[in-house]
Amino acid sequence: MSSVKKRGGASGSKSKRSDSPTTSEFQINKEDELDHLIKQKQDKLQGTTRASSNTYQSNIALIVLTSIALFTRFYKLQYPDEVVFDEVHFGKFASYYLQRTYFFDLHPPFAKMLIAFVGYLVGYDGSFKFDNIGDSYVTNKAPYLAYRSLSAILGSATVPIMYLTLREFDYSIVTALFGASLVLFDNAHVAETRLILLDATLIVSVALSIFCYAKFSNQQRFGVVFSRKWWTWLAATGVSLSLVISTKYVGVFTFITIGFAVIIDLWQLLDIKTGLTLRQFSKHFIARLYCLVVLPFFIYLFWFYVHFAVLNKSGPGDPFMSSEFQETLGDSPLARESKQVNYYDVITIKHKQTSALLHSHAYRYPLRYEDGRVSSQGQQVTGFDGADINNQWQILPVEDFPEGQKLGHAVRLEDVVRLYHVNTNSFLLAHDVASPLFPTNEEITTVDSETAKARFNETLFKLPVGDRSTPKSVLKTKGSQFRILHLATTVALWTHNDVYLPEWAFQQQEVNGNKKIIDESNNWFVDEIVGLSDSRAVYIPKPVKSLPFLRKWWELQIQMFEQNNKLSSEHPFASDPLTWPLSLSGVSFWTKNDERKQIYFIGNLFGWALEVAFMSLFGAFFLAVKLAEQRDVVILTESQSKQLFNLAFLYIGYLSHYVFFFLMSRQKFLHHYLPAHLIAALLSAAILEFFLGKTKFLNIAVGGLTVGLVASFIFFAPLTYGDVALTPAEVIARQWFNIKLHFSK
Repeated sequence: MSSVKKRGGASGSKSKRSDSPTTSEFQINKEDELDHLIKQKQDKLQGTTRASSNTYQSNIALIVLTSIALFTRFYKLQYPDEVVFDEVHFGKFASYYLQRTYFFDLHPPFAKMLIAFVGYLVGYDGSFKFDNIGDSYVTNKAPYLAYRSLSAILGSATVPIMYLTLREFDYSIVTALFGASLVLFDNAHVAETRLILLDATLIVSVALSIFCYAKFSNQQRFGVVFSRKWWTWLAATGVSLSLVISTKYVGVFTFITIGFAVIIDLWQLLDIKTGLTLRQFSKHFIARLYCLVVLPFFIYLFWFYVHFAVLNKSGPGDPFMSSEFQETLGDSPLARESKQVNYYDVITIKHKQTSALLHSHAYRYPLRYEDGRVSSQGQQVTGFDGADINNQWQILPVEDFPEGQKLGHAVRLEDVVRLYHVNTNSFLLAHDVASPLFPTNEEITTVDSETAKARFNETLFKLPVGDRSTPKSVLKTKGSQFRILHLATTVALWTHNDVYLPEWAFQQQEVNGNKKIIDESNNWFVDEIVGLSDSRAVYIPKPVKSLPFLRKWWELQIQMFEQNNKLSSEHPFASDPLTWPLSLSGVSFWTKNDERKQIYFIGNLFGWALEVAFMSLFGAFFLAVKLAEQRDVVILTESQSKQLFNLAFLYIGYLSHYVFFFLMSRQKFLHHYLPAHLIAALLSAAILEFFLGKTKFLNIAVGGLTVGLVASFIFFAPLTYGDVALTPAEVIARQWFNIKLHFSK
């Protein structure tokens, strides 16, 4: 540099400088270039060393997390050696699978079949049916430890998956450790994932779905689009989603979570600034549609196909299905006992919901009811649950068949018929008179044979399909469900057992004409053909029938959703979703009275409170940021701005898995919150780093909070494992909020 200055000064003029470098300049440039290259190599070497050290530390953290997760889930897994809480259901279902006996449940089959597969691997025959909480596994020789081990393995796997997810989102090792620890040391997750339940499969599948999509998202941003890795992680996300929805239908909330991110991603790709043509954008759209919708749906269908293939014998699930479905099951009572109903048969008709038989007797409705309303004083028609000659009705055609040709004509669903009450020589009739107990419904009565001629139209009833049988199919005993629809006034015969008729009707069930004609509670079936003596009385073995897979699947879907909506009755441990985030109450899973031990399902109250605090703080901060932006004030740092999408994604995931429960009318329990809690744990850790950054303050905060987390876990551990008998004082000390424990006295 000095020679240049000197040369410039000697000239004493502003002459134009030569374009060619001098020898001195060339030497200086070479030295600078060499220094730059050396510095680059040093930086790269240091960066590689840091990356290698970071990877090593991350792997150590992952191993430690997984080891502790396995310990907390497998600790005293053999205790108690009795049936605990909902093991009565899912252990029973595993036994049904092993014995290939058809059963009905509200949830899809994947997780249940996974449990049964473990039983199959250990050679269990499914003889124990897990009937009651407290039944001994040892006495009944059930492989409960193998079953519980499946849950424990899946519950343990959730923890490292959470850690890897946060690392994939580019959070520090400390932050990832904290997020995973919120589930690692959570009493609710530990309790739920060491028993024979579906939630371990559900939760690990939710965690996998988020992890796989994070991997795919990074491939989309930093990798090669449409590469093998890109396709692998996109397809892996779809497979994970299919496992969630194939375990429980709340898996639809996970679809909403991933769907939100996909829509944002596609919207950004559609931007003309990306340089993608519509053809290229279409490839992105179709790839996501196939991997995240089509692929999961076919995997979901596959598990139902296996479900039907395995459960090919008649069982306790038969009554939930149509007669045609039941006829596809081997050794079905319906196939053995079902008889074709012909015109002129004398039959008994049973109400599907209450099992009462359609009944009439010579006694009449009183002229005036207790409320002053007037009746027709017609013959009483009631529901009666005992054997009686007054339960017998003859089913007649609208027009008589010619003499000598009356026998052998089958009654079909949708036919119009008349019902003749044998013992009182009268015909069933409905008319526009209020019923005894339901003034809005019609009175059902009978009229004698002579009067029936003049009121012929009022004695006509149609038999529409009541279940999912094929219209116009032959009416059969036991199987075919139908409604008894009065043609003249369009009401359906209905009975109920919530309140009974007074003494004047011998406190039997009221039968009335229901104006809600499509209500499932209007369903009846022919219970018996009285005095059957023709060829139909001889049992002839029938081949098992078949139905198309999709028809069986659709019938089961409808039944699952209908039965799920009926779970609205009160339960002592049901809870309001509003109480879930703070775990204000729990569920008693198991008690051992003589040893004063109990398992009580409750969250880590310290951890759950932390999550609520972090999410509330971030919500308030985000609102402040938006208000500041309105005034053109910038609050967020560049680093924080980059984290906003990850936080928004997790927030949407949390809300999707939580708020929809407020819209459900069915029974709700604290364990329904666990998928939302999983995402809340990820979100809380991310929020902590958002505010503190990757600083020593973050390390200090995580250290202190983890100590509190572990202490709270240990404090409630006797309720989680049920292995310690607490004194009344110790029990009372753990009765926080609305937690109601046994043995407090």
